[in-house]
Amino acid sequence: MEITIKGKNVEVTKALRDYAEKKVNKIQRFFEGDKIDAQVTMGIEKGLHIVDVTIQINGLLLRGEEKTGDMYASVDGAVDKIERQIRKYKTRINRRLRQIGARLVEAAFAPEGPEGPDVPEEAEEEARIVRTKRFAMKPMSVQEAVMQMELLGHDFYVFSNAETEEVNVVYRRRDGNYGLIEPEF
Repeated sequence: MEITIKGKNVEVTKALRDYAEKKVNKIQRFFEGDKIDAQVTMGIEKGLHIVDVTIQINGLLLRGEEKTGDMYASVDGAVDKIERQIRKYKTRINRRLRQIGARLVEAAFAPEGPEGPDVPEEAEEEARIVRTKRFAMKPMSVQEAVMQMELLGHDFYVFSNAETEEVNVVYRRRDGNYGLIEPEF
């Protein structure tokens, strides 16, 4: 597992780095010999210690974010969220990984014993699509897409980027700024 740890407005000490690496490495037990990239971003904002953990495995993305008053607790919370996602969606994740020749390690779902309580597996439900929209996409700039999104009152907007001639998505982030998704095919 390759782990990248960055600090945003905070210095990441060796003890904190070691702790985060140890916690994130626990996710490895769910996957069999697959290359896993993990990115951990730690920051402090408005007195809260924020940890964002993003795991990438064969094109599958898992993300957990936690905000608490303590950086170590935030690391725990972010990793716990990812573990809960894996447990909750294990059938779907397995199906997706099988398509690309990988699979989850079933033994990792056994009760944990002394390490901690086993997270109860929640009933899996298929995602219910309640509405489908089709619309013509005219090429536009990123700024124009943001304006369209704001005018519509949406949190995201799919558009054809005039500069790259690719389909992109702009979205409103929790911090009030905007993000741009540029898919790689």
